[in-house]
Amino acid sequence: MRPDVKGIVFEKVTPRDLPEIAEKLIHEAGPLRVIVFHGEMGSGKTTFIKAIGHALGVHEGMSSPTFSIVNEYETASGQTLYHFDFYRLKNEVEAYDIGTEEYFDSGFYCLIEWPEKVAGLLPEKYFEVSIQKTDNDQQRTIAFNTHE
Repeated sequence: MRPDVKGIVFEKVTPRDLPEIAEKLIHEAGPLRVIVFHGEMGSGKTTFIKAIGHALGVHEGMSSPTFSIVNEYETASGQTLYHFDFYRLKNEVEAYDIGTEEYFDSGFYCLIEWPEKVAGLLPEKYFEVSIQKTDNDQQRTIAFNTHE
């Protein structure tokens, strides 16, 4: 886990815990709509993002936007949810060129995997999630924090 992430921590999280933790994330993030996800490859970022989408009422199947960079979904309330995966980006210019700043300023949820690839483009204030694998392959530690 990143040492600078403080705040709410959930330990020994299993896949069946994700719906409840997703609801808590939505509550804790409050008005913040840009949410970044830190964690190594295979830590469960996409799986948790799917749980958040479900909690927001996304009814279509969600998948990782590894090759498309961004996927767009509609929530039950008619809002838009953007899921970004910046893993394959070579530099911030690529993200800038697809209009990430407009996405981030849209007021819609922007759920971002590999945010360190676009650190200079992130808004001043955002919600941060850190996911860490544990010794038990089926459990994770998840931490929430507001970045200001």
